[in-house]
Amino acid sequence: MSLFKARDWWSTVLGEKDEFDQGCLCLADVDNSGDGQDKIIVGSFMGYLRIFNPHSVKTGDGPQAEDLLLEVHLRDPVLQVEVGKFVSGTEMLHLAVLHSRKLCVYSVSGTLGNVEHGNQYQIKLMYEHHLQRTACNMTYGPFGGVKGRDLICIQSMDGMLMVFEQESYAFGRFLPGSLLPGPLAYSPRTDSFITVSSCRQVESYKYQVLAFATDADKKQETEQQKLGSGKRLVVDWTLNIGEQALDICIIPFNQSASSVFVLGERNFFCLKDNGQIRFMKKLDCSPSCFLPYCSVSEGTVNTLIGNHNHMLHIYQDVTLKWATQLPHVPVAVRVGCLRDLKGVIVTLSDDGHLQCSYLGTDPSLFQAPKVESRELNYDELDVELKELQRIIKDVKSQGVWPMTDREEDLKVSAVVSSSLDSVSQATNVEVGADSVPSITVKISLQNRVVLQKVKLSVYVQPPLVSTCDQFTFDFTAPDMTSIVAFSVYLKRSYLPSELEGNVVVSYSRPTGIPRVIQCKFRLPLKLICLPGQPSKTASHKLTIDTNKPPIGLPSLFPDFANQSDDDQVNVMGFRLLGGSRVTLLASRTSQRYRIQSEQFEDLWLITNELILRLQEYFEKQGIKDFACSFSGCIPLQEYFELIDHHFELRINGEKLEELLSERAVQFRAIQRRLLTRFREKTPAPLQHLDTLLDGTYKQVIALADAVEENQDKLLQSSAGLRSATHLLILLVRLWQKLSTDQTAILEAAFLPLQEDTQELGWEETVDAAVAHLLKTCLSKSSREQALNLSSQLNTPKDTSRLKKHITLLCDRLAKGGRLCLSTDAAAPQAMVMPGGCAPIPESDIEERSLEESADLFTNHKHLIAETPVPEVTALQGVLE
Repeated sequence: MSLFKARDWWSTVLGEKDEFDQGCLCLADVDNSGDGQDKIIVGSFMGYLRIFNPHSVKTGDGPQAEDLLLEVHLRDPVLQVEVGKFVSGTEMLHLAVLHSRKLCVYSVSGTLGNVEHGNQYQIKLMYEHHLQRTACNMTYGPFGGVKGRDLICIQSMDGMLMVFEQESYAFGRFLPGSLLPGPLAYSPRTDSFITVSSCRQVESYKYQVLAFATDADKKQETEQQKLGSGKRLVVDWTLNIGEQALDICIIPFNQSASSVFVLGERNFFCLKDNGQIRFMKKLDCSPSCFLPYCSVSEGTVNTLIGNHNHMLHIYQDVTLKWATQLPHVPVAVRVGCLRDLKGVIVTLSDDGHLQCSYLGTDPSLFQAPKVESRELNYDELDVELKELQRIIKDVKSQGVWPMTDREEDLKVSAVVSSSLDSVSQATNVEVGADSVPSITVKISLQNRVVLQKVKLSVYVQPPLVSTCDQFTFDFTAPDMTSIVAFSVYLKRSYLPSELEGNVVVSYSRPTGIPRVIQCKFRLPLKLICLPGQPSKTASHKLTIDTNKPPIGLPSLFPDFANQSDDDQVNVMGFRLLGGSRVTLLASRTSQRYRIQSEQFEDLWLITNELILRLQEYFEKQGIKDFACSFSGCIPLQEYFELIDHHFELRINGEKLEELLSERAVQFRAIQRRLLTRFREKTPAPLQHLDTLLDGTYKQVIALADAVEENQDKLLQSSAGLRSATHLLILLVRLWQKLSTDQTAILEAAFLPLQEDTQELGWEETVDAAVAHLLKTCLSKSSREQALNLSSQLNTPKDTSRLKKHITLLCDRLAKGGRLCLSTDAAAPQAMVMPGGCAPIPESDIEERSLEESADLFTNHKHLIAETPVPEVTALQGVLE
C-alpha cells in the first residue's frame, strides 16, 4: 500500500470497450455559465460526446445521474475536443469537435428545469467544415494577433496545415519534408506554430510565413514555387531532440517570455521562444501524458507527468516535488476548478477511466507485531541442514525427472523405405544427365497424454533435401497415432557429408513444460550412388585392416552387386551421382580392404559404409570381437589442400562483396549527379555520366553473379571439407583405437555446429578448439597450460597456424596423448599412457618437431608403393 495516493474526489467509467486518447479530454466553462466553474468534456473514438459537472460523493457512493450534463452520439470518431471563441460576432465560448474528415463547432446551452430531474442541456451545430484530407490533430488561438476570436489550425495525416477563420476556410500549407504528423501547438506571443517532425526535430513556423507562402494543392513542391511566383515556406528555427515527441504545450511566463514544453519518449524538454533549451529532464519511466502550469514560485513552472507505471509525478522545473499513485495509466491530464474546488486533477485512461483527484496522504494504521524472541538450538539446525543436504543429493543423483516419464509423453519412430520410389519425387535438381532417385521416410508419433501444437522438423545434410520439412499435429485425445511421410533426394551435383537425417519434435506437456525429442534415421547408399565399373588407377587410396577373414563384396553390398560378374567377388565399383567413381577391393588372402578414388573427400561415404556393413555382418554371425584398424599414414596433406581451397573461397567471397559494395556506392553517386543535372533549370551536358552509369550497372550485375557463383562453390567446398573431416576422424579413431568419448571430443573440435558466415568461419573455430585441446588434455608442461587463448575469433590471414596445430595434435596422439575433458587431465602426464606409450617429453621448442612429424603424416600417397604388401599388391592383378 502506497502512502502517496491520488485522493479520489470523483470517478466514473465511460462506456464499454471504448477507446480514448490525449486529445479526447478538455476542461472549460463550455456552457458560459459565468460562475468560473469548469465542466469536463470527453470525446471517444466510438463517437460519443459527454459533458460532466461532477460533485463530491461520499465514500462508497458512485457517480450520480445529475453529474452527466449531456451525452450525445456523433457517429464519427472524435479525435480532439477544444473550447474557444470559434463563432464570429460573439466572444462566447463554443465547442470544437474534430473528426477524421470533419470539423464541427457547437454551442452548449442549458435550460432551467422545473422538476427534480434538474437542468436540461443541449448542443446546437453552429457550422461545420468537411475536410479533403484525413485529420490528425488541431490547435487554436488568435492567429496573426486577431482580437476577440480564435482561429483553428488542423494538421492532416500527410503533413498539411489547414487554417480556418471561424466559418470560412483560409488556406492550407504543406510542411516541408513532412512524413508523419507530430504534436502541434500555437504560441500567441511569437505568433508561430510549433511541431515535432518525423526527423525528431522541434520546428517553428511563423503564421505570417504560412499565410504568405504559395498555396499548396499538392504535397510536392510545384514548379511555380521554384520559379518564384510566391514565397517558399521556411522554418523559423529547429532543434533536434533525438526522439519522437508525445505532446507539446506552451506556457507564458509573463508578457515578455514564454516557454515551449516538449514531452519525449524518454526525456522532458523546456525551450525558449527562439528554440534554445532552458532545461531538460531524463525520465525514469516511460511517460504517457503531461501538463505544464504556472508555479507559485517566481520564474518556475510545475509539470504533471503521468507514466505507464500508474504514477503521476509533479516536477518544479527539473526537481521532483511529489509522486502519487493512480489506479490507471493516464493518457490525458488536466487541471481545473470544479464545484469551487481549485486545482482538481482530472485524468483519463485509454479504456475510459475518468477520475477527479487531489494530492494527499493516507495515514498508516498498520503496526508491525512484535517479533517473538526465542533462543536458537544450533544442534537441531545442524541435523535439519544435513537432512536437507541428503535429500538434495539424492534428487541430483536421480535427475530432475525420470527419463521414462519424459519418453512416455510422446514416442517418435522413423522408418526408411527398403526400396527407392517407383516415381521419383525429385524436382529442380542440378545433378546432370543422371536420373535422380528419391526414397520415402515415414515418421510415426504416438502420444500418451493430450498434446496440442506439436511441431515436427526434418533436417538432412545438404545437398539432400526433403519434399516437406515442417509438420504440425494436435493430439486431442490420449493414445493417438499420426504418421507422416516425405521423400528425400539429392538436389545438387556434389555429395552430402552424412547420410543420417534427424527428426526433431517440440511440444509442451500439459503442465506447460517444453520438451524436445529427437529421432535419427539413416538413408541408404543407393540414394546417391549407382553401380559402376572398377577403376585400375586412383590418386587417393586407403587400406583398412580387420581381425577377421575377408568377406565377399557382393554379400556385403547386395544392392550394388552385378549378377554377370560373379567371379569378381573382391572388386566392386561405385559411381556417385556427382560424377566421380570409387573402387572397393578386398584381399583374397589377407584381412584388408582398400578404397580408392580420384577425389579424397569421396572416400568417406564408401569407407564408412564398408565399416558399418562389416560390423552388421559379423553381429548377425554372433561374432562380437570384430575390430577394424588403420596402420597407414594419416593423409594430412590432402586434408590441408581442401582446407586451403575452402579458405581461398572464403577470402575471395569477402573481396567480391567488398568490391560489390564499392560499385554500389559509385552507382548511387552517379545517379545523384544525373538527378541533379536533370533538375537544373538550364540543361547542361551529361559529360558521359550516362555511359559511366551503364558501365557501373554492368559491373554491379557481374559482381553480383560472381558473388552468387562463389557462394555456390563455397557450399560445395564446405560439404567436401566436412566429408574429409569425417574421414580424418575415422582414421584417427582406427589408428589410435580411441573410445567413443574420445571420438566425440574430436568430432566436437573438428565439426562445429554453425555454418560459415561473414563473422565466423570453420577455420578460426576449429583452430580455437584444437588449440584448447593442445593447451589442456594434450599439453606437455604446465607452461603450456598457462597460455591464454584469444577470446575473439577473427578471420586468420592464412591457414598455416591451423595446419600446424592439427599436425601437432596427431603427433601428440601418436606419442600417447589421450583426449579427456576432466579437470585432472590438464595436469602434466607423468605416467605411461595406455598401450605402452611413453609420456610426451618436455620440449621448449615446439615448432621444431612439426617439420619432423610432418613427414610422418603426409606421405600416404606413396605408402603402398614404398611398403608393398604382397596380399595388397596382388589385388592389382584382378583389374588387369
